[in-house]
Amino acid sequence: MDFTIKTMAEYAAEGKSPEVLFWVGCAGSFDDRAKKITRAFCKLLNKINVEFAVLGPEEGCTGDPAKRAGNEFVFQMMALTNIEVLNAYDVKKIVTACPHCFNTIKNEYPGLGGNYEVIHHTQFLRQLMDEGRLKIEGGTFKGKKITFHDPCYLGRANGEYEAPRMLLEKLDAELVEMKRCKTNGLCCGAGGAQMFKEPEKGFKDINVERTEEALSVQPNVIATGCPFCMTMMTDGVKHLDNTSVQVKDIAELLAEAEDL
Repeated sequence: MDFTIKTMAEYAAEGKSPEVLFWVGCAGSFDDRAKKITRAFCKLLNKINVEFAVLGPEEGCTGDPAKRAGNEFVFQMMALTNIEVLNAYDVKKIVTACPHCFNTIKNEYPGLGGNYEVIHHTQFLRQLMDEGRLKIEGGTFKGKKITFHDPCYLGRANGEYEAPRMLLEKLDAELVEMKRCKTNGLCCGAGGAQMFKEPEKGFKDINVERTEEALSVQPNVIATGCPFCMTMMTDGVKHLDNTSVQVKDIAELLAEAEDL
């Protein structure tokens, strides 16, 4: 990228605080596909001069996979380490592109002493749009069909269905809904630490079932708001040998519309 992202340590050294801390998450930091989501989101924030920072090497896993896999001890160790760092910087507002990080920091860190305003990147981008700071011209997507797959930890767990859809509507594309969507949405199969193990025996993998539902509405793009969903839906499209449909995060679509 042609700009530098500052760390909280660098802001602190200048005696300043950013508007928001961007919690990148493990996927957004290390997974090659999810890194593209991270870059797209940062480009959008940089374009409209939002002052944001990352923790860099001071950021650790939120502990979500450990907790979902049943290891509460490891979860609390990870969480308390992160909370110590966040509180040392007096962090007030956190934005993340991962619903798993979002859910864990928002709902489970307060019980361990970590109280912050935590928002998903689609909610933050919608806020910026409502404030008139972010303007999107969606002409490049005119005439295209987009379907949105609801991430479990954004939708059913935290009740956010409208922010991602409002952003997609700004792209001038046709938003088509799958049969199972919103409160009735189907999991991609990666949550609950299932991302890191082989599926149990069954008639069909859940991500293939979900991808078939998405393809049944004949979209040009399957939009996601979660790096885990991104992996599972991309694998589903490859499994079904479909080369015409793209799987993209909402931040990537907005960045593409702005030619960033």
